[in-house]
Amino acid sequence: MLIDFNNLNINQLSFEKEFEQKIKIFLEEWFSDSDTVKVQTSGSTGVPKVFDIEKKKMVNSAEMTCNFLNLKEGNTALICLPVEYISGKMMIVRSIVRKLKLMVADPSVKPIEGLDHEIDFCAMTPLQVENSLDKLHLIKNLIIGGAAVSENLKTKILDKLTTINQQLPTKAFETYGMSETLSHIALKQIAPWLENYFTVFENIAISTDERGCLKVFAPDLNNKVLQTNDLVEIKPSDSPQIGNRQFRFLGRIDNVINSGGAKIFPEELESLVKKEISNEVVFLGKNDENFGQKLIIVIEGEESQELIDKISIIPFEKSFHKPKEIIFTNKIPRTPNGKVNRIELKNIL
Repeated sequence: MLIDFNNLNINQLSFEKEFEQKIKIFLEEWFSDSDTVKVQTSGSTGVPKVFDIEKKKMVNSAEMTCNFLNLKEGNTALICLPVEYISGKMMIVRSIVRKLKLMVADPSVKPIEGLDHEIDFCAMTPLQVENSLDKLHLIKNLIIGGAAVSENLKTKILDKLTTINQQLPTKAFETYGMSETLSHIALKQIAPWLENYFTVFENIAISTDERGCLKVFAPDLNNKVLQTNDLVEIKPSDSPQIGNRQFRFLGRIDNVINSGGAKIFPEELESLVKKEISNEVVFLGKNDENFGQKLIIVIEGEESQELIDKISIIPFEKSFHKPKEIIFTNKIPRTPNGKVNRIELKNIL
């Protein structure tokens, strides 16, 4: 299905599939007299919430992304993310604002399996990208969000794209954002070269609180200063006029593991391990009388001595970063938009 937002007539479109029906419902809500639309959070860090967002602020967010990627009227985009969440809704809003031609694909793990021509823009989760490597070169601008992009996947993306001789190389970015900022507020390039820091869009100010957690002030997107639970390292700017606009994500403070008095950031350890193995891995703190929390690693897949041996020789920075227990599981639970559900995983264990 293709929706041309330069010549839109909803009544002439045939919304047959269930996912297409959800898009129709959102379009009717968007073009209604209401100034707001309802958005659901993913629930990856707590109970899912539904709240109202002003349409004009969603338009501002769409403009930021379209300007950054230099998207123009008539360009082609592809939506393959659930419309219940802000990520899917914003793909539609960007298409409306910039008058794009929007291709519709079910939000499956292989969303571009049938793609046979170049498109200008697409947003996917890391899991979708993992299953779409052979066709990434058909996307001129790719943004990846919903969960952190592992080091292993970054390497696969770079390797795959560099083996293909493209006149205009695919640009791939990891995103940082949340429902309250209406999708992403910062991008970090993965290809054609790899960046270490996220760069925030213009007119967005960042700082940290006493815990080292990121604070965001984006007046075009939200009237409040948004306090996150994301531990970050802000890179000092060389230009006081521009201000600090780059940061490195360390991990969520909710996920910090306190083992024998040492604070451990599981996301950093997961990033290190995923350089060596392709399986999904999650570090957790397991209640322990001696340590308070014992560091364990959960690996998705069948138990393998080869994987155990690989983990045993990983050069962890600290001795207490080495997991004291390795657990294998058939499937690590995820939220509907692809994020690892740590809460559910802890409950299962």
